[in-house]
Amino acid sequence: MVTRQWRVALFFAPRCAGRGASGGSLSGKMKERGVLSDWPLGYGRQVLAEVDSTMAEAARQAGSLTGPTWIFASHQTAARGRRGRPWVNPQGNFAATLVLPTTDAADRRALRSFVAALALFDALVAVSGRVDGLALKWPNDVLLTGGKVAGILLESLGPHLAIGIGVNLVAAPEASEVEPGAVAPVSVLSALGVEVGPEVFLDMLASAFARHEAQMVNYGFGPIREAWLARAARLGEVVTARMGTREVTGTFETVDAEGRIVLNTAEGRQAIAAADIFF
Repeated sequence: MVTRQWRVALFFAPRCAGRGASGGSLSGKMKERGVLSDWPLGYGRQVLAEVDSTMAEAARQAGSLTGPTWIFASHQTAARGRRGRPWVNPQGNFAATLVLPTTDAADRRALRSFVAALALFDALVAVSGRVDGLALKWPNDVLLTGGKVAGILLESLGPHLAIGIGVNLVAAPEASEVEPGAVAPVSVLSALGVEVGPEVFLDMLASAFARHEAQMVNYGFGPIREAWLARAARLGEVVTARMGTREVTGTFETVDAEGRIVLNTAEGRQAIAAADIFF
């Protein structure tokens, strides 16, 4: 049995007039959590003091949830990233999973990583007041001043999709703790000097995600793809896609309609569905 420490129960909050989505330049501390004036209509919100991982909690709860629900934890005891890799999550960093009901096929579900990346981009702009230095790295990372500040993990849970998100708000792992050749981690605090509370960030992220998700549902992947490409890291530059023991190096040309990265290589154009990207 998993013991969970609950602090705030699930509820659905209507949208009402109040705090703006972004505003002017922010500096110093942004830690105090205000009213949920921008919480998206129809999305549930759970705040846990401690859990093994929000992804594991999402798997336990998915069958009983009646709508899209954010599960946030102040502390995780067994956080993990892609391919089971451990995710370092010190106190003050952000960790949450959105459980999203969906009937989409697997290839369509994977496109939600682009929706989540755009939402992260917008939330980071909102807390910092800055756009410069932010970029999106295929397939599921967000970069800040060249370093990895956030990651996205997708897992199917039957008729639900779990979208796990981790953000280095106040601290980042040492470069020695990540895979050789990978982008070095950074934090919002170290890169921008902005200290933002995780629950404040949750409110901004949830609002941004709901906006981009509505666009995805109403207009398809096309506008999401265009917005993502406008923020893409190393577009038009040479990168290496690593798939296990196989590597493909080429110019990052685009992302296609299926969300695959397209590299122009010495052997021609190659569309790759899943890989780790190095540059």
